[in-house]
Amino acid sequence: MLDLIILSIHFFICILISIVIWRGPKDADLHSSSAETDETGPGGLICIGKEENIKKSGRITAKISGREIVVFYHNGKFHALDSRCYHEGGPLCRGEIEDINGQACIVCPWHKFKITLETGEGLYEGINPLEPSPTPQWQSKGVKQRIHKVTIDNGNIYVCPPDLSVSFDSDYFAEKYKNGGELAMQK
Repeated sequence: MLDLIILSIHFFICILISIVIWRGPKDADLHSSSAETDETGPGGLICIGKEENIKKSGRITAKISGREIVVFYHNGKFHALDSRCYHEGGPLCRGEIEDINGQACIVCPWHKFKITLETGEGLYEGINPLEPSPTPQWQSKGVKQRIHKVTIDNGNIYVCPPDLSVSFDSDYFAEKYKNGGELAMQK
């Protein structure tokens, strides 16, 4: 009888641990901050934060008209792009920045897709099989990730709302996560 009680208690504890793990914090973000704003600045630009704060954190996520973006500060420049990877919607705010052939690229934490911060191009390493001894070289897939124009004015960082007349692969996931992106997970 004592064995049955111990087994029942063990089973109950396992269920409680499973519930705690399942309902616990989701993918805690260790090196970015977030903002949700509709504060407009000069020319309809949207203020997403103070220049000094973003420089300190290195990145920030923000929502602009419901669309989640990420702004990186890297090598003295600000870069803004859709926060979800064009491939499968991975959270780019959690990716690492790598230098690839002199271009700063964010590496998606889910599938390691590489996206240039400057242009939003997707990069891949490929070979030309017609070469006698093919060596892998970085190639462009074209612009896949929507980038957003960043403006600095009076110590504030502003981002231009997206021009949706032109579409990019990342638009699908930007729309999909519009009401439940990183910012929703942090609340």
